[in-house]
Amino acid sequence: MLKDQYPQILVTGTDSELPSSFKNDYRRYSDFSTLSGGGNGVLRSCFDRALNRWVAIKTLLPKNAKDPIERKRLIREARVTAQLQHPNTVPVYEIGSNLYGELYFTMKRIDGKNLFEIIRDRSAPKETSEGNTLSLDRILGTLVQASNALHYAHTHGVIHRDVKPENILVGSYGEVYLMDWGVAFVKGMDHDPDQDDLDDEILFERLTMTGKRPGTPLYMSPEQVSGDSVDERTDVFSMGVVLYEALTTSEPFRGANVQETFHNIRNLDPGPPSARTNKRVPAELDRICERALAKDPAERYQTATDFVADIRRFRDRALTAT
Repeated sequence: MLKDQYPQILVTGTDSELPSSFKNDYRRYSDFSTLSGGGNGVLRSCFDRALNRWVAIKTLLPKNAKDPIERKRLIREARVTAQLQHPNTVPVYEIGSNLYGELYFTMKRIDGKNLFEIIRDRSAPKETSEGNTLSLDRILGTLVQASNALHYAHTHGVIHRDVKPENILVGSYGEVYLMDWGVAFVKGMDHDPDQDDLDDEILFERLTMTGKRPGTPLYMSPEQVSGDSVDERTDVFSMGVVLYEALTTSEPFRGANVQETFHNIRNLDPGPPSARTNKRVPAELDRICERALAKDPAERYQTATDFVADIRRFRDRALTAT
């Protein structure tokens, strides 16, 4: 077995500036089209004329292209993603800057749907569903694969901190990727500027903006919203929220605004998923959600593999019963 080249991912290896002698050739990319946008970045598809393949390219929004903090975050995301060489993380091909000095990185382009779209399709009436929806068993399998990527990251000193359905991508051939490591916490950080954003008006808008799907605040752990230190159990909590939503098609802690949502995350017992849906939810999945969503990190699953083990046991028993 080959030795792991990244036994620990350290901030010294993710946040440093690109070397002054660094060279790249942005001119090799053409035929750009937008895939998605949000936050401070834009993801586009483009054609790599050197290797004759389509890739995805991520850049900052023009208004943030010169911001030193946003530039550092983009470099960190590219390097963390590149160093997490796991089957359920996306391969990174190149990092560089264009003719205007704006940073970018390229990675594998994945055709498919994110888990939020899949959950939405499952909840839609059959006559309006887009089809190709996943069964509950396959959704559980998707969460197992995404959680495996989490555990791999945790053992390498990285906490994702933004686990949500939009960041779990299921490809056209069933492949699963845990995406968007832009706000990851890396071992060795002595200050976390991302935590300073919790009370920002922008965060409020992300939760309440008309016509927009709320994101990050709905999946935060109690320690995140309280500004306390985080570890791998924070990601376990967020994955528990994703499981709850997959079972009920509703977020367990949603409030009328960000303040009420944060209050709910700290204090509200959302009850078992089976009480929030007219679909049958096995008692064992109720128990898995309850443990993953414990307010006290000491009462949660202590690792992502513990969470995965219980889901696998449930799936094995369900298959045996069938």
